[in-house]
Amino acid sequence: MTQREEAPDWLQTQKEHWKQVVRGRSRRDVLKGLGAAGMAGLAGCSGGGGGGGGSDPTATATATEESMDSGGDPTATDTATSTPAEVSGSMTIFHAGSLAAAFSEAEPTFEEEYGVDVNREPKGSVASTQKITQQGRRASVLGTSDFRLIRDRIVPDYGDWYSIFTTNSMSIQYREDSPGADEISKDNWWEVLSRDDVTIGHSDPAVDPGGYRAVMTQQLGAEEFDGSSLYDQSTYEKLRENSTVPTGTETKLKGQLESGALDYAFYYQSISSTADMPYIDLQPEVDLSQATSKYAKHYAKAEVETDSGTFTGAPIAYGMTVPNVAPNPEAGAAWIEYFATDEGRSVLEDLGLVPVEPIVVPQSGQDAVPDRVMDVASAQSNLGPLEL
Repeated sequence: MTQREEAPDWLQTQKEHWKQVVRGRSRRDVLKGLGAAGMAGLAGCSGGGGGGGGSDPTATATATEESMDSGGDPTATDTATSTPAEVSGSMTIFHAGSLAAAFSEAEPTFEEEYGVDVNREPKGSVASTQKITQQGRRASVLGTSDFRLIRDRIVPDYGDWYSIFTTNSMSIQYREDSPGADEISKDNWWEVLSRDDVTIGHSDPAVDPGGYRAVMTQQLGAEEFDGSSLYDQSTYEKLRENSTVPTGTETKLKGQLESGALDYAFYYQSISSTADMPYIDLQPEVDLSQATSKYAKHYAKAEVETDSGTFTGAPIAYGMTVPNVAPNPEAGAAWIEYFATDEGRSVLEDLGLVPVEPIVVPQSGQDAVPDRVMDVASAQSNLGPLEL
């Protein structure tokens, strides 16, 4: 893999955003909770802000902080835990298609460092989850592009905990010779994609979060945000009319786009930013990237019904767990631990994913989290507006 010399601006921006989210309560929330009496004490702390006298105590809060929900105070990790057991043998990983590039890149290094033989099965996250819940299959790790699949479908019957370790955003990719390619921009993509001669592709919403998120992105463009919408309902209907589902997972869309079977594809920015084709970096009100209460409320206006369930819009957050049926739980925990290291985070970042640092586990289930994972994690009740 060719390493980037430095992360692009959008990735750096997203990394900073998620650092704020993981940090928990924003300065604004803290100040509101302390009240006037507690502000003087806060002002004397390292990194605290002013706010004396009769001034507005929230005046210097940043825009990101102002809309961020309390995540609950992160639980400090006790590093004096027992030494994690040695790992060996082999393990199988069921994982999202959009994790295939990063997991493939990490696999040889992990195998060498931990002495574990890794077997991976990439598929849509809904289908990957169903391998455990409906097909009775076993894996030592389940990695999904929507952590809620683990929270709502694995816990508590097939697992007791999970981690949130990386994020993403939605984008539009196209070829240089796609219809309208010489005109399209971030400010008019819906006008180009709603034309009669355009074919749009996305993955199957019933098996892949990338599919239902593509539909959500289109839905949200017609929803009002800060007093206006990107386009009207008739444009949304035309986008849906031009959309087709040629494949179950988003990773297969790239080949169909290159072949000319598709003109445009809605999928993750981690895919589009590492492909040798142009792409559109979408507006935050439609790309599902912002984990703040303001954006989460807006994203929740989107809803997609499928044969495998109804999905509601939310900020994108990827999850991993070691299921209760794991044949090699120690190896599974080591895999999750790896992606909380600098080396693992670099793999994610080099392939267009935005690492969550530190990884986050639900406070309610932290007693079940393996020591080697808890040692590198933050236990929280919420991650921004996301309920854990």
